[in-house]
Amino acid sequence: MVDTAKPTLDAVFMGHRGALVRLLVRMVGSAATAEDLAHEAYLKVRAAERERPVEHPIPFLFQTARNLAFDHLRRERRHAAVVVQDVTDEGMAEVAAPSPSPEIEAGDRQRLARMETALAALSERQRSILLLNRMEGLSHAEIAERLDVSVSTVQKDLKTALLACLEMFARLDREGLRISPRPNVLLGERP
Repeated sequence: MVDTAKPTLDAVFMGHRGALVRLLVRMVGSAATAEDLAHEAYLKVRAAERERPVEHPIPFLFQTARNLAFDHLRRERRHAAVVVQDVTDEGMAEVAAPSPSPEIEAGDRQRLARMETALAALSERQRSILLLNRMEGLSHAEIAERLDVSVSTVQKDLKTALLACLEMFARLDREGLRISPRPNVLLGERP
């Protein structure tokens, strides 16, 4: 008696896995990628089987794998068009960085000079506290310990320093030298 029972997808996959992977290696050029695509094809066919019976599982499995390989190759081609491969460090050094216009540079220098003036008006301890907190990220307690002052003194001096900076920003804004929406950049825009 001849067994006419349809083989399970697991049996089909295990019986044809080697041929499937070889086909995919020829298509994508990578054994690891071919293995991944073969497994993904198996999962897709398994999901399709849950929705409706698959009459011819072997051709369906191979076609699914081919389609996945084509999708993979399309993604790779798109990625290669965007990412420049084999760029050396010297080549990257030659890429021009975006630089501001001379007018923006002059305005930035003017604003920086004003901020330095505002910071120079602070006491040495207030400047130190501001830099330790905002630039080095130290907590109030860490600053107090480092400078041998109370936490309350750190809080008061930090408040004074921040208010001086805010007053300078407000003055720059009133003069039409607005703070850029990009962090840490000042622009010379006029209303």
